[in-house]
Amino acid sequence: MSRFSWSSIRDWKGHAWLALPARLYLAFVFLLACFHKIAHPDQFAVDVATYQFLPLFTINLFAIVLPWVELGAGLLLVVGWKSRAASAMVALMMLAFIVALLSALSRGLDMSCGCFASNAVANEDPISGWTVLRDSAWLSLALYVLVFDRRPLGLERLHSRREV
Repeated sequence: MSRFSWSSIRDWKGHAWLALPARLYLAFVFLLACFHKIAHPDQFAVDVATYQFLPLFTINLFAIVLPWVELGAGLLLVVGWKSRAASAMVALMMLAFIVALLSALSRGLDMSCGCFASNAVANEDPISGWTVLRDSAWLSLALYVLVFDRRPLGLERLHSRREV
C-alpha cells in the first residue's frame, strides 16, 4: 500500500485535465457576465448601488473597472496563460460577491443579482440562498484551479516547453 502525501496529490498530472473544463466553464461564466456590464456601465452602477454595500463615491469606478477585470480573467482562463493568477482573481471576486450577497440577504433586500444583466432586465432572477450556493460552487472551482492546476493546458504549457 502506497502512502499519499499532500505533494503527491497536488502534483498529480491529471489535475491539468480536470482543471481544463473547470477553467473553461469559469471563463464562460465570467465572459458572459462582463459583456452586458461593459456595454451598459450605467445600468451596472445602479445594480451595484442597489446592494448598498460600497460607498457611493466608489460605485461608478467599480462599475467601470470590474467588468474589464472579469473580461481579463475570463480570457486568461480560456487560453491557459497565467491561469492560476486568473483563478485567484476569480476566487477573490467570488468571495466579494458572496459577502455582498449575504449582506443584501441579511438586510432583506429584494433585488436581482445583477450578475448577467441589469436589475431592470433580470427581475426574474432575485437573489436567494441559491445564488449564494451557485457562487460558492464557482468559488470552489476557482480554488481548485488555483491550488491544483500547476501546469495548465494552454499557452502557459506551450511556452514552458519552448523554453526547455
